[in-house]
Amino acid sequence: MGVEQASTAKGKQAARGLGQATARDERKTETETGPPMKKGAARFEERSQSSDGKSAGAKQKS
Repeated sequence: MGVEQASTAKGKQAARGLGQATARDERKTETETGPPMKKGAARFEERSQSSDGKSAGAKQKS
């Protein structure tokens, strides 16, 4: 329920608190997960690199 839709003062206060708590939790989650993951071919290339730094395509060629 939105703040505007709450019928009582207590309900409006609860809606504001919920919105603030949600925003705090979302910021916390984003800082813990780090930068967004790459998509598609870039992600495959990133995930397929091993400790020697070679990609899957480079390994197949040699």
